[in-house]
Amino acid sequence: MDPNNYWCLQENRDSFILILTAISLWSIPWKAFALWRSAQRNQKVWFIVFMIINTAALLEIIYLFVLSKKSKHTPNQQ
Repeated sequence: MDPNNYWCLQENRDSFILILTAISLWSIPWKAFALWRSAQRNQKVWFIVFMIINTAALLEIIYLFVLSKKSKHTPNQQ
């Protein structure tokens, strides 16, 4: 194995790990807040979607700022 290729792969791996860590740290709080809000509103379909699909927080942000604002439903109101 050519040593130059090994170091190139090592540098790419480190960059990949750094990018993956940054995306994870960005998306975890958004996912948690979206899961919390969908559970509070008793929206089981959204809860399941957020648990299964990882969109780097894009879907969660759209849900929190657009879709959840449209329906001001609170579970305690009759």
